[in-house]
Amino acid sequence: MPDFSIQGKIAIVTGASKGIGFGLAKAMAAVGAIVAVTARRKESLDALVEEIAAAGGEAKAYELDVRNISQIRSVFEQVAQHFGRLDILVNNAGLGEGMLAEDVTEEYWDDMLDVNLKGVFFCCQAAGRIMLAQGSGKIVNVSSQVSIVGIPEGVAYCASKGGVNQLTKVLALEWSSRGVNINAVGPTFIYTPGTAEKLDEIAFRDGVLARIPAGRIGSIDDVAGAVIYLASPASNLVTGTLLVVDGGWTAQ
Repeated sequence: MPDFSIQGKIAIVTGASKGIGFGLAKAMAAVGAIVAVTARRKESLDALVEEIAAAGGEAKAYELDVRNISQIRSVFEQVAQHFGRLDILVNNAGLGEGMLAEDVTEEYWDDMLDVNLKGVFFCCQAAGRIMLAQGSGKIVNVSSQVSIVGIPEGVAYCASKGGVNQLTKVLALEWSSRGVNINAVGPTFIYTPGTAEKLDEIAFRDGVLARIPAGRIGSIDDVAGAVIYLASPASNLVTGTLLVVDGGWTAQ
């Protein structure tokens, strides 16, 4: 029978202080994973660690700016040393602010690519080195539906997420034979405290819903289900792929 359990697995979730990352860390802890949560400010993770502990789970917070390559390596080594291994990485940290192409500045472009693509790769590399040495591991990169379709004001964001898909494929080719699976999830618009203001605008929400055949905005639980599947033994033959969680948006 398929094994969907991640009970007792050691997981890192980046960008966990709010939004999807916050919810993913809670969901993974709820089904038994021991979660190392990271954010640029360690204190911003206090509420998350407390919520997980109150629900009977286990979490430990680490300060991590994914633009800082030496800090990535240090934090991942700390996690592996503290817990004795690293089983799962969920690369969630990212930027998402839109901008018209003609207004994009070099600073904006560099910030978007540094966090959404460069940071993702070097987190993969740091986790991969640990996982390859132990002969096992699961990496799940949080991509987006707009990694395969475009949206206005998304030139840098779409480019960064398209890059995530490609690095996911290449790392799968290099690492899968050595026990490390790497995949990506591609969510549609997900309702979070950060997206609520925009999605609560009737015109904007109606425009989004018109593109989703399933007829609803996504929830964090929708994304968590895909992540937990890809992190579990049930997905052992799944590697180098993008699992879209978009209600059919990209099927059109």
